[in-house]
Amino acid sequence: MGLLPARPRLLALGEPTHGADVLLDLRNDLFRQLVEQAGYRTIAIESDCLMGLVVDDYLTSGTGTLDEVMERGFSHEWGAFAGNRELVRWMRAYNEGRPVAERLRFAGFDGPLETTGAASPRQALTALHAYLTARVDADLLPCTAETLDRLLGADDRWTNPAAMMDPSQSVGQTPEAKQLRLLADDLVTLLDTQTPHLIAASSPDDWDRTRMYGRTAVGLLRYHFWMADTSPSRMARLLGVRDSMMAANLLALTERSPTLVHAHNAHLQRNKSTMRMWEGPVEWWSAGAIVSTQLAEGYAFLATALGTIRHHGVQTPPPDTLEGLLYALPADRYVVDTRRLAAILGEGTPASRVSPWFGYAPLDPAHLTGYDGILFVRDAPPS
Repeated sequence: MGLLPARPRLLALGEPTHGADVLLDLRNDLFRQLVEQAGYRTIAIESDCLMGLVVDDYLTSGTGTLDEVMERGFSHEWGAFAGNRELVRWMRAYNEGRPVAERLRFAGFDGPLETTGAASPRQALTALHAYLTARVDADLLPCTAETLDRLLGADDRWTNPAAMMDPSQSVGQTPEAKQLRLLADDLVTLLDTQTPHLIAASSPDDWDRTRMYGRTAVGLLRYHFWMADTSPSRMARLLGVRDSMMAANLLALTERSPTLVHAHNAHLQRNKSTMRMWEGPVEWWSAGAIVSTQLAEGYAFLATALGTIRHHGVQTPPPDTLEGLLYALPADRYVVDTRRLAAILGEGTPASRVSPWFGYAPLDPAHLTGYDGILFVRDAPPS
């Protein structure tokens, strides 16, 4: 916190690779300190926002068991990691006996998206419709539940993994999908226009959750639309839509309480993100870049870097790289003041590190001034 001008509403902790136990333990230690010393109450991770509701319900009301939550509350197989299990266990223990206002909250902030495709919009769209149906006059609704069901059709049409590589396999630009986009927009607008009544008729938490259903339904339909696109910008659009969904979820979380978000550096950095895909390099603005422009000093980004991941062939970093300079220091972990580091380096820019393993993304020395700090961990043992 001493590196920052004020306590940020959203403190972003990036990671250069997924699933390393040492980084999950570091995140957990940091979150405990933020809870106990800085008043943070929410943690968000790079996982499905709808599945994350299972975790949050367990933490706040004890719904389900820990084993069930780890199985059903995480996407991308995050529930299998010991560090995530320990996080949920500690948060549940912390909440025992505490008033509602002091309880810790959990959120997935990613869309219901996997590398191979996207979920059906059914869950989000029908939950939004059901909430409104129970609380507003029927003549205000743009459609019936039966109409939604007919337009949605079978869910496996939406989740077909072949659509990621072959746009012609996507249903995102069919007449039914286009009609669903219009109806989703009308439902979200109705949710907004009826806000005073809806909060009085339910609860702020129920209304807030339904806003998330609305964002997710609209975002998924938009994502599926661009999955059917055949232009050269298809992947850039998909990555951009995903991070736009992430950004909207993060901004909503900051309305509730100071939040720690943990995800890949590429989703949280202020500079434009890049990725090499089968079609070549792709660029897009990350969720962090979008949120930073709106929160200003209310957003802070700490990038994490690793010295070695020897079991993946990431050996001692070359001494002229950013990681190499930090690796030469004697201790195992550091919080690095990037402004002081930039001043020490002067006009000398470290070399860019090249990772032999696709799963580790080295820090880009050209982005140094876009970090509010660096967390450096010397070695990552096998998980």
